[in-house]
Amino acid sequence: MSTRQPLPFDPIARAAETWSERIGPSTSMAAVTSVMRVQQILQSAVDAALRPHNLTFARYEALVLLTFSRRGSLPMRVMGDRLQLHPTSVTNIVDRLEQDGLVQRLSHPTDRRTTLVEITDSGRDLMKRATESVTEIDFGLGGVTERQTQQLTELLGRVRHAAGDF
Repeated sequence: MSTRQPLPFDPIARAAETWSERIGPSTSMAAVTSVMRVQQILQSAVDAALRPHNLTFARYEALVLLTFSRRGSLPMRVMGDRLQLHPTSVTNIVDRLEQDGLVQRLSHPTDRRTTLVEITDSGRDLMKRATESVTEIDFGLGGVTERQTQQLTELLGRVRHAAGDF
């Protein structure tokens, strides 16, 4: 987390007041600015929890996705769809995981055009240890109850749905 002293006021609330005085309604601006700041806070917390495991959140998500699959493997295209990433990003993630011995690429048994990514035993072990680290800090979601976390997920899901995310 941050080593600087917290401000004696909420800068987003102050910005919202000024916005209202000078521009107009500030509700959406304050909400979006808050989401952006919380994203930074959560990213920092999760990054710090994953750093000792030499993982980024993207690589961690890929390992989790593979452990959730029935066979421990998925086609790269499916990984991209489920992780909502461009194929180039999936390739980069898989390259790094493969270099670290956490996944391996395999030929698909019935489709020569498809490459499967399979998690290794080392990948499973690391994913378990990394999961302990991120769940220990509750993924950085301090200050809210479980019910509030559920409400937050529901509200953000509405925004994601309206944007065509799913």
